Amino acid sequence: MENFFPLKYHPMLQLSYALLIASSIPFAFSEIRNTRIINDSREKITFQTFGFLQGGCVSISIKDISWKSSNHKAQLNTSSMGFYLYNSSVFDQLYNMPSPINFTVSFYLLSRQYAKLLFTFEKLTTNSTYNFSTPIDKPEEYTLSFANCQQEFEVSMDVHTEMYNIRNGQKDFLSAGTTNLPMLYFIFFFIYTSFFIIWVFTCIKQRLIFDKIHIVMGALLLFKGFKMICAFEQYLYVRKTGTPHGWDVAFYVFGFFKGIMLFTVIVLIGTGWSFLKPYLQKREKIVLMIVIPLQVVENIAYVVLEETGPAIQMKDWLKWKQIFFLVDIICCCAIFFPIAWSIKSLREASKADGKAARNVEKLIMFKTLYTVLVGYLYFTRVFAVMIGTVCPYEYKWVQDAITEAASLPMERNPYLEIDEEEENAAGKLLEEDDTFEL
Repeated sequence: MENFFPLKYHPMLQLSYALLIASSIPFAFSEIRNTRIINDSREKITFQTFGFLQGGCVSISIKDISWKSSNHKAQLNTSSMGFYLYNSSVFDQLYNMPSPINFTVSFYLLSRQYAKLLFTFEKLTTNSTYNFSTPIDKPEEYTLSFANCQQEFEVSMDVHTEMYNIRNGQKDFLSAGTTNLPMLYFIFFFIYTSFFIIWVFTCIKQRLIFDKIHIVMGALLLFKGFKMICAFEQYLYVRKTGTPHGWDVAFYVFGFFKGIMLFTVIVLIGTGWSFLKPYLQKREKIVLMIVIPLQVVENIAYVVLEETGPAIQMKDWLKWKQIFFLVDIICCCAIFFPIAWSIKSLREASKADGKAARNVEKLIMFKTLYTVLVGYLYFTRVFAVMIGTVCPYEYKWVQDAITEAASLPMERNPYLEIDEEEENAAGKLLEEDDTFEL
């Protein structure tokens, strides 16, 4: 039975390969938004991006509008303020074009050929209310923004925005590129639930070689499954109503625990805990004490990014964006140290304990883990993002699909049957070959 499912060694590392996945690209969880702008003088305020199909619609409601300026001589021209849409693919052309030296009412952002002007504040007065709605004639991915061509004036207003497509006569509040996500997340929920059940069954069946690390790995599978079902419910409600109805909170909670446990499992496996030794050394505990608090910070930054968006003061939003990226990179770099230490310890021990072949086997596994981690980080931080960038806006869901698919299990390797001849050959290999040096 032990040869049927060798839980003690290879599966532990192989399941860890399967779990090396974290969702790092944030998505908007609501397409009906209420934003309060207070004393804002930015020339451009970005609200949201949405992929429209034929017959899609954008709706904007504004109330409690007011303006003020520290320059008492400034003359307000409300036609210099307004909302517009621009195609994400022409962002560079829109913001790199030279501005007129003497622009007046209809120049700058509101007049550029790449921007689709929705309306200006020409007919609006202080504390007035305005409702606007228009269909989208040309299907494309558009970004909704507000422009203020008179930056000496600060604007305050409550903005309610709705973006949706029409499917089968009903509103679909999911962007064209994310409309397939509910089914995608449900499929992965089913897969991870199946993995968890198989994992629990196998741990019970192989309880004689059961270790504590297997409990942690099972919990990671469980949290991953919970995150997938919450993502499914979340996007399902957004599609029908435009808001997640609280499922985003559950998604954040399970995503928080999943993120922390993911890096914890990688560090524990990298140190060889429950595999090579039943304890952690001081330096390995330090890595955990660094990674876990950083994961807490990263998850807080993720929630802030999701719940606020760039419509708040841009400097704060960009600051959190930078924190999210920096913490993610630090965590990714930190988890390599325990693996490197384990490889070094195994190489040194192999020359003294007379078990060269077994240590070669372990060295191969840890080297494989190191290689897979490098590939995982490159795949999720670079390749998947590139795929999402080059894909047509209707297929943005492909980025999520390939990222989640990267976490599917690998076929297990069989035990290595080691005889005396292989032992001698392995000992000679360790003496002469430097392939196990990082």
